[in-house]
Amino acid sequence: MNAENVHQDIDLAAPDLPREPEDAAGSAAADSDAGTAFGSEAGALIEPAAETELEPDEPEPNEAAGPAEAEPVAPPTGTMSAERLAAKALEARLLGGERKLRRREVAAGAGLSLLSARKLWRALGFPNLGDEDVAFTERDQAALSTIVDLVRDGKLTEEAAISITRAIGQMTDRMVVWQIEALVEDMVQEHGVTDAVARKRLVSELPNLIDPLEEMLAYSWRRQLNAGVQRLAVRAEAGLQSSEEGREGDEDDAPLPLARAVGFADLVSYTSLSRRMNEKTLAQLVQRFENKCAEIISVGGGRLVKTVGDEVLYIAETPAAGAEISLALSRAFTDDEILPQARVAMVWGRILSRLGDIYGPTVNLAARLTALADPGTVLVDSMTAAALEQDERFVLVPRPAEDVRGFGEIHPVQLQPGSGRGLILD
Repeated sequence: MNAENVHQDIDLAAPDLPREPEDAAGSAAADSDAGTAFGSEAGALIEPAAETELEPDEPEPNEAAGPAEAEPVAPPTGTMSAERLAAKALEARLLGGERKLRRREVAAGAGLSLLSARKLWRALGFPNLGDEDVAFTERDQAALSTIVDLVRDGKLTEEAAISITRAIGQMTDRMVVWQIEALVEDMVQEHGVTDAVARKRLVSELPNLIDPLEEMLAYSWRRQLNAGVQRLAVRAEAGLQSSEEGREGDEDDAPLPLARAVGFADLVSYTSLSRRMNEKTLAQLVQRFENKCAEIISVGGGRLVKTVGDEVLYIAETPAAGAEISLALSRAFTDDEILPQARVAMVWGRILSRLGDIYGPTVNLAARLTALADPGTVLVDSMTAAALEQDERFVLVPRPAEDVRGFGEIHPVQLQPGSGRGLILD
């Protein structure tokens, strides 16, 4: 992308602020700008009713009454009034000030068309807002300018900017929900209050946690980015030799770029167990499962890609690292006095990494093998077994051939610990 195209795409010459208010059809026509920045979703505008809907706390523009009369309902009193004040103070701190700007003002301040700004806001996971909604602060404008400047300076393409923005939105959304639920659960257990009371109290407790949580977020991001850079260096230095272990070059995944050990761990009888548990017990089981998996995978040098209910997906840089993690997971769940046993499978092959997830036949085969594994055992495929057969830390026991949907006949191999202590957890 050259500088001329960047300038044209992000619509620097035509910010939207000077435009007169439009109806939905006019807005769609004005914002369409075929070929403008951040994709071609010009027709995906919000419904007209939502465009002009005011925030519940905002008075009508022609409202002349005093503060009490401007409220659509009777003002809260006592405890509710204090909670509302606390919530507004917390919002101002989190958003960097009071909401004073409308969406067109923010977009124009960043030198963007409204269409481009809305694509970035959608990527972040923000709800649709109307032209008259006073919903933004100066910090919103500064954040928009930050990502747009990366495109203007040629450091990111528009597609990369959208993808990175979406990653930030989705990851922080999940993180915030996780943190809030953890804090609420802690209040319920420690103070003996109900869930509803804990959620109200959390508003007054959060101001004391914002700075340390924000500091830990930035710290963790830098550490994780450094770890990612180190993995890139390892791949460049020694990855090519490792990536060809056990391969002949004609495998289905050959065109994919990254060689990784891909593993699944699936709790046995989770569905039937969850039906017999109350909310608290189920939450404790899920949290114990995820914590144990995360600890073992990180100690083994792998990466937890995601958890889906009773199943965890993970990757490692080498066949041996994947095997060590897989055996440690199987052993941990077998020895756990609360959690059921797990079926575990691991496949060494090539994958495509996108959107924080992984794709390709290697992932699919690992999932199929997991379903074939007996509780408390680890299965690998024949290619993975070939990559591990010279390693004394592992014992490989062939299993009868199986016909697997999408793969035909495969030859599972049971992975067992050999010499050595295996993965050591503190």
